[in-house]
Amino acid sequence: MSKKISIAIDAMGGDNSPSKTIKGVKLFVEANLSNKDFILNIFGKKKEIEEKIEEYNLITESINIINSDTVVSDEETPLTAVKNSKNTSMWNCIQHQLEGKSDISLSAGNTGVLLVISRMILKMMNEVNKPALAGLWPNQNGMNVVLDLGANIECSDQNLVDFAELGSALFKSLFPKEKAKVSLLNIGSEEIKGTEILKSASKRLKHLSNEENFIYNGYIEGNNIMRGESNVIVTDGFTGNVALKTAEGTAKFITKNLQKSLTSNIFSKFSLIFSYMSLKKFKDKLDPRKYNGAIFLGLNGPVVKSHGGIDSIGFYHSIDLCYKIIKGDLMAQIKKNLNHSKSA
Repeated sequence: MSKKISIAIDAMGGDNSPSKTIKGVKLFVEANLSNKDFILNIFGKKKEIEEKIEEYNLITESINIINSDTVVSDEETPLTAVKNSKNTSMWNCIQHQLEGKSDISLSAGNTGVLLVISRMILKMMNEVNKPALAGLWPNQNGMNVVLDLGANIECSDQNLVDFAELGSALFKSLFPKEKAKVSLLNIGSEEIKGTEILKSASKRLKHLSNEENFIYNGYIEGNNIMRGESNVIVTDGFTGNVALKTAEGTAKFITKNLQKSLTSNIFSKFSLIFSYMSLKKFKDKLDPRKYNGAIFLGLNGPVVKSHGGIDSIGFYHSIDLCYKIIKGDLMAQIKKNLNHSKSA
């Protein structure tokens, strides 16, 4: 019998927890009733968690509750995280992973503290000197992996090359039947455009490009990210975070104004009857809950950060992301890519 996938979940992080986190667990368990290949290690205040489990009538066959009486607050800063966060539900999640009892950790809590704790406990991989925060974005052909989304304001050409290797490994672990196609986010697609760091990274990625690890497609502009010609978009954390917030705001603007237009008068409401299914598919495509979960890459083990304000459906999708990451053997993919990079 193969080893079960073990996910450590901080049940206390984020808004309206543990209510939303346990609801998310329930959705995941119900969606995987036929699977017996996972264990959910839930960290937090045991009494509160058990009350929610009973309230939601949750099947507990694949659930293990580990009591943690203290919680990382939203006001905690990364500077005080080491001193104040020991033995919290977040800390104990990562520690459980370090001890080999969980394969991956998930929290909707304080992002800065989670990154500091994860880096301190799990340590950086020897081949990487900066971690990256990666996210999933929809495109016309499927899905993009985009990184870095805010972990590093400034990056060297080596960091960008590492991010390309990490991002393509994540893409292959999630979508094993597809080829990873890497592009560097830039202000133009011409080779003369961009900073010297981008030009140097581009030159190195051309040299590393191959069918097995990733295909390098050159530069990409922001307006082409969603076209799907490339599916691993690499940038520094400052640019990546601006792009992320812009994309989120644009999606909200489109859906809100489309809804407003379709309900503005009796004629538009009548037309809505005939286009309901198409509009539902469109809305589902832009639903941010389906893409919830940013992945810390470059550590000696994957850690997923759920949005703190997400609801139970979004949290379910972040648990599902954790499951798929381990199912796809992410760490083996990363080591393979980094070995290729260093030996080239």
